[in-house]
Amino acid sequence: MDFFNALIHNTVFMSAVTGWFAAQVIKTVIYTCITKRFDPERLVGSGGMPSSHSATVCALATAAGMQYGGSSFEFAIAAIVAIIVMYDARGVRRETGLQAQVINEMMEFWEKMGQPISYEEKLKEFVGHTPLQVFVGALLGILIAVLYGLFLG
Repeated sequence: MDFFNALIHNTVFMSAVTGWFAAQVIKTVIYTCITKRFDPERLVGSGGMPSSHSATVCALATAAGMQYGGSSFEFAIAAIVAIIVMYDARGVRRETGLQAQVINEMMEFWEKMGQPISYEEKLKEFVGHTPLQVFVGALLGILIAVLYGLFLG
């Protein structure tokens, strides 16, 4: 029980968790408003606006910087991880999502032509992020860490 208590009072950890949670809720609300359909998978799924990956790691790095200082190894590690995660979300994972979209379209085309298809479900297209989604997620994470540090930390 001491570990759990220490964890929920850890400003750095809770900033990151709050950043992820806020981004997922905002992402779900935006998706629901645009599509006029609630999809519970958006509450935990990747892809979409804003990037919860960016919000999480930027909240983590910001909180670490605020608590331990910009010259600390804690901040250095969190900042490098944030850069790698955001680069990956915008780059590799974005390309994976675009490739999944093309493959899904090809499968639909072949299916319409009467070709036998041996796949069970469509590939997941919501995996990566646009640069704007990464940027907004980063801003959200920074804002949450600052607010968390000022009012709850």
